[in-house]
Amino acid sequence: MNITDVRVRKVAKEGKMKAVVSITIDDEFVVHDIKVIEGEKGLFIAMPSRKATDGEYRDIAHPINSATRDRIQTIILDKYQEVMAAEPEEALEEAAAE
Repeated sequence: MNITDVRVRKVAKEGKMKAVVSITIDDEFVVHDIKVIEGEKGLFIAMPSRKATDGEYRDIAHPINSATRDRIQTIILDKYQEVMAAEPEEALEEAAAE
């Protein structure tokens, strides 16, 4: 399994959720609504979930083992950091164009 694309959408409002991410696996399968969350120990991802009738949230799609989860999380967080690092440059480029 290869993650062939990662798309990061930054969340504009303040709070613990920093971004919503979509990943493409092997150029054939997409998982939307993976959240990048700021926790007490740093950033982590939360897989797409749905609220069950008992009020608990349950993942809709998720990795089967922790090694796969760690690999997906590392790829997503690396891309998130890359997007955040590039953001000030984009703002400066837009300001210069005006």
